[in-house]
Amino acid sequence: MKNPKKLIIITGPSGVGKGTVVKAILKKDINIWLSISATTRKPRNGEEDGKDYYFLTTKKFKEMINNEMFLEWAEFAGNYYGTPINIINEKIKHGNKVILEIEVEGACQVREKFPETISIFLLPPNKKELEKRIRNRGTDNEKSILQRLERADFEMSSSKDFDYVLKNYEIDKTADEILKIIS
Repeated sequence: MKNPKKLIIITGPSGVGKGTVVKAILKKDINIWLSISATTRKPRNGEEDGKDYYFLTTKKFKEMINNEMFLEWAEFAGNYYGTPINIINEKIKHGNKVILEIEVEGACQVREKFPETISIFLLPPNKKELEKRIRNRGTDNEKSILQRLERADFEMSSSKDFDYVLKNYEIDKTADEILKIIS
């Protein structure tokens, strides 16, 4: 991959609002492209294959791992998530900035391979708000919610390893801060 300064990682614990912040960024700057991740999890209501995620079988995902077709990948809450590398290379080659909205483990893999990448870690205003956000999505069972909250403690402790750490109090303000960082 060439020109890793065009690669921007946005990460943080599940429920911190990564997706909502990224949507706000994309509305404000049309020259930024959001990488679409692949996953083995089932689509949530309203999600479309190839738009929100590439929904893959576990067998297909593992084939792609074996063929080194991911920039990064991780297993989380019983599902695989990964970033197909071919599309990112194409976008960067054509001058686009590419945002990776990925889990912390994947972000660490990318930073290891490409240390020049801009890495941004989003924190929730507090732990209680994070739990409220996860529960209000209405997409996870109690076991999954508890797994996500437990994992959040570990993930937030790694925030110090990222270039920028922002508390996500308000979507538009957080999006504006990120746009200043990456411009």
